[in-house]
Amino acid sequence: MQIDSTKFVLSALDPAHYPRDRRPEFAFVGRSNVGKSTLLNTLLGRKGLAKTSGTPGKTQTINFFDVNEKVYFVDLPGYGFAKVPKAMKDTWNRVMVEYLSEREHLRMVCVLVDARHKPSPLDSDMLEILAEAEVPTLIVATKIDKLKRSQRQRSLNLISETLGIEREFIVPFSGVTCDGLKDLWRVIDDQL
Repeated sequence: MQIDSTKFVLSALDPAHYPRDRRPEFAFVGRSNVGKSTLLNTLLGRKGLAKTSGTPGKTQTINFFDVNEKVYFVDLPGYGFAKVPKAMKDTWNRVMVEYLSEREHLRMVCVLVDARHKPSPLDSDMLEILAEAEVPTLIVATKIDKLKRSQRQRSLNLISETLGIEREFIVPFSGVTCDGLKDLWRVIDDQL
């Protein structure tokens, strides 16, 4: 897909406020600080469109980004170790499960995992939610540039084994070197 226009549309935690124009949606989810905003900015070719931070938990709402006035990319709150009150985490969990389970325009979810670490039980829980909702899912192994070439295959195999996902459904990605960018776009284009 050629990117002609991108813009932030809205942030919401209430389904009544989500876009209603029935465009296809691609959601991005993962642990806090896994690189969701960096991935979105790289995909869309716009630095600073999705806010990045060294502090986990920056994304606290469901954020919708318009792409070419045809599709929405949706940045979901990170799960895991964000330093926010438990009540806020509970709200995020409820809102995310509702969105992932009930949003009829959702075409695919990219679950981001850090290639440097073994996926957590929270990552497995997310995949169970998506399997129950019957949402097409792709695993994106972020920060692949931080691993030596000799370590990358081992890391991808560990992600595959831990999550019970075939290797072909895992895209290694780097926001620094743009490794995996074409592969990720190919999957998104296929879903469109």
